[in-house]
Amino acid sequence: MTENVNKHLLDNISIILKKSLNADATLTDLRTKEKAGFKAVFTKDAGFNCSANTFQPYVEEVADDFMAWQKNQNEQLLISIVNKIEQLFKVLSNFEHNHSS
Repeated sequence: MTENVNKHLLDNISIILKKSLNADATLTDLRTKEKAGFKAVFTKDAGFNCSANTFQPYVEEVADDFMAWQKNQNEQLLISIVNKIEQLFKVLSNFEHNHSS
């Protein structure tokens, strides 16, 4: 079971990483056109510890949480990781939909 969960988490983190790299490149372009002036992708109550105006730090936080979970198998940490992954997928999908070329 743990091996299966491990694989699914890793697969999802890999997908989010790829999507975040594309989204951050688009954000850089939007900022040069002064069309992306927000300070953070997620609000403070979204469950992330970091606050950034790009996606990469959020993905790094999830990856760090995943590595910690692999060591201790803490159920609360697993729930937190899954929630963060769901939020990233949702926001990245909306971003792609609204800013695809």
